Amino acid sequence: RFSLLLLNLEEYYFEQHTANHIINKDCKDERKFRGSLKICSKSIIFEPDDNIQPIIKIPLRDCISIKAPEDNEANNPFTRNTHGGISVVCSQVFLIKERNVIAPYKTVRGRAEHLFQLDVAGKVGDVVQTLHQLYRASCLDKMGDQAAMITAILQSRLARTSFDKNRFQSISETLHMECKAEMVTPLVTNPGHVCVSDANLYFQPLNGYPKPVVQITLQNVRRIYKRRHGLMPLGLEVFCTENDLCSDIYLKFYSCQDRDEVYRLIAKYIENHIAEHTAESYVLQWQRGHISNYQYLLHLNNLADRSCNDLSQYPVFPWIIADYSSSVLDLTKPETFRDLSKPVGALNKERLDRLVTRYQEMQEPKFMYGSHYSSPGYVLFYLVRVAPEYMLCLQNGKFDHADRMFNSIAETWKNCLDGATDFKELIPEFYENDSSFLVNSLKLDLGKRQGGKMVEDVELPPWASGPDDFLQKSQEALESPYVSEHLHEWIDIIFGYKQKGSEAVAAHNVFHPLTYEGGVDLNSIMDPNEKVALLTQILEFGQTPKQLFTTPHPQRKIQKLKSLSRTSSHSISIAESPVSPNEESFEDLTEESITLAWNNIAKLKLDKQYKIHKEAITGIAVTCNGSSVFTTSQDSTLKMFSKDSKTIQRSVSFSNMALSSCIILPGDTTVITSSWDNHIYFYSIAFGRQQDVLLGHDDAVSKICWRDGHLFSASWDSTVKVWHCPGETLSNKKQHFELLAQLEHDVSVNTIDLNAANTILASGTKEGTISVWDITTATMLHQLPPCFLLLLFLLFASFFHTDSRHLLSAGEDCCFKVIDVQTGMVVSSVTTEEPQRCFKWDGNTILSGSQSGELLVWDLLGGKVTERIKGHTGAVTSMWMNEQCNSVITGGEDKQIMFWKLQY
Repeated sequence: RFSLLLLNLEEYYFEQHTANHIINKDCKDERKFRGSLKICSKSIIFEPDDNIQPIIKIPLRDCISIKAPEDNEANNPFTRNTHGGISVVCSQVFLIKERNVIAPYKTVRGRAEHLFQLDVAGKVGDVVQTLHQLYRASCLDKMGDQAAMITAILQSRLARTSFDKNRFQSISETLHMECKAEMVTPLVTNPGHVCVSDANLYFQPLNGYPKPVVQITLQNVRRIYKRRHGLMPLGLEVFCTENDLCSDIYLKFYSCQDRDEVYRLIAKYIENHIAEHTAESYVLQWQRGHISNYQYLLHLNNLADRSCNDLSQYPVFPWIIADYSSSVLDLTKPETFRDLSKPVGALNKERLDRLVTRYQEMQEPKFMYGSHYSSPGYVLFYLVRVAPEYMLCLQNGKFDHADRMFNSIAETWKNCLDGATDFKELIPEFYENDSSFLVNSLKLDLGKRQGGKMVEDVELPPWASGPDDFLQKSQEALESPYVSEHLHEWIDIIFGYKQKGSEAVAAHNVFHPLTYEGGVDLNSIMDPNEKVALLTQILEFGQTPKQLFTTPHPQRKIQKLKSLSRTSSHSISIAESPVSPNEESFEDLTEESITLAWNNIAKLKLDKQYKIHKEAITGIAVTCNGSSVFTTSQDSTLKMFSKDSKTIQRSVSFSNMALSSCIILPGDTTVITSSWDNHIYFYSIAFGRQQDVLLGHDDAVSKICWRDGHLFSASWDSTVKVWHCPGETLSNKKQHFELLAQLEHDVSVNTIDLNAANTILASGTKEGTISVWDITTATMLHQLPPCFLLLLFLLFASFFHTDSRHLLSAGEDCCFKVIDVQTGMVVSSVTTEEPQRCFKWDGNTILSGSQSGELLVWDLLGGKVTERIKGHTGAVTSMWMNEQCNSVITGGEDKQIMFWKLQY
């Protein structure tokens, strides 16, 4: 029956002794109860073996005397029949779990003596000495002084003990590290010793509770997170599952160095050595629909230091539904849903107007809301029916008033809209499968409301037939199209750019400064009493999650499912169509074949290879019928290679400078090449000669693109230029090139790419900066600075996905980055072992050419290589892929071109 929740907040349980509790000693009605005497930092607790009898808790501050018998006292009751006795005289005691019923603590006031007879009499002296020390600490006037003295006693005990190596799972285990720490569970911490071996993580509680040792096999660890606990970077949470809400162990260390070393030792056992995911690693998965809204919110909570083991930082979920009165829940109507673009406090305009007026009149530090949207009290408000002992622990042995309990979903929502100080959000349990928190299955006496009604089960809205149905419909609402399209707005408020600063003020999302990460530096506060008071205030008030995003969060757009499944054959699909195959159905078939190709891209096989240049190949372009391949090289030549005759049919040199890229214009009559000599050359395939030249830049031209009569050129002169070239295909006459726009950069531009609509251009510089431009207005939409320290960074490639919403980049930083074009946010990042020089991708899978010459197939969402294909003997510098995605040509530093085919 004993648990650490019977202790006060911030109290420690030190030791226990088997003993008898003797009542009315030497009287006719003397009674003796066998049980366990527990010594805690602020109280003495006796747990009787008989479950009918109450647990007795004696606060040390209420003790009048604590003593052992002295032999020279003639009438001392301990000298007769009793050895190992301790007398505790106190002014009040708490009786807990009488008849083994969870209920508010019963307080018995008045002077009384309690005698405890230890089984081991020789321990009496040590126990009394410990109790005297702890009693002196409890009697100190100031909380800071109390905490300091108790901490000193705790550290002394930890220093006198060490991890018991006999607890190792195997005699062959090697010890890597041992240190002191506390195991964290909701509302309580338990001190002990952490030990990391080459196979296991161990925690041995100082008091042996709840078991002598907690053991976790390192190979089973799937995720670990560094945590902020008590506003300090001392926490570490370990998960042996991928998606569970609750962890396997949460540890709080006494030094950041110990925490970081344990983290390092565990991290190397995790697959791919990815110890801690980043928010961006989940954004793309969420956008693509690979993880649900619920899973995404769980991941964000995890990354923002929210944990089920810390009620002051419990995972926060949004109110989604605003209709709790209808008999049928209609998820197709926008008015069914809460406005996710506003915090709870801003949902009622009248209340908000009052709060804003008060805010404007307030002295610094200013805040709009006097309470938070997540706090220990709010969490237990929702969970009191399944976690009553936590509520009793938090509220000093009492339940809340019956009318303030979680009685009704509709009432709670109404109070969040109208209440002067109620701005709370929800918790994950509202979107899970266990409805027990809505039902008083423990038959708790939670009090009687005004009107005489007892507090029982939570009253549900009319549209829910029962607790399970309520959760089912809540889940459906969370995953509905409306929420999927608007959830990013709530993420901006809770985890994103509207959490702090001017954006928070504009969004009416300003809480007390102490609730924000970095709002107070505990190390700078020298007065221990002020520090304890401040920490208590913050932990009870609630904390704002760690800010994960500083730019607007991308919206989720789940594309509608195609009419054809991946497994269906084309002939059957067409035969079942009620009308003859039209253009749209052929598009579907093309997309189906492309999907099939990408699903099998790892089966790419080398068909032929030819050494056709004297230096590295820089560009590949292929005619529509696939018969002629044009390549450029650093050897300054443009070559035309015939696939049919397997020979070089043309070799052209425009200058003695390297050529950097080439493209074929629609119609297959003209090839355009870019050169390091600052020129762009136009070569007529039909006439076999140079037909035009454009001196467009003041330094080498690095990359060119052509779309709808417009030429886009990037240069080392720090510009990207947009030119108008008359006619879809250039004639044999000299052309007038009209400069339409010039996009200025700070340094040399290495690469460019355009989206399918020709409205957005992405450019990458030698320093690793990626810029996203609106071509129609020649203005920059976003700029992503390099997030790494390199003297020279070459951005090798950047390509839009066919949905035009995502851009993938690769460079010398050995990293793939997926950028959301709408917001400029990096939504996924994958680290590579070496630079990837060129690539193609379909949004989920990447085919890349590496610095070492291999072709690599990447699972972008999984962040790992799924296939390595041996290729060039030097870096793969150029890659071309046909529209059906089943034929690839690569060029390399080894001066070769290689032809690849998919073999299903």
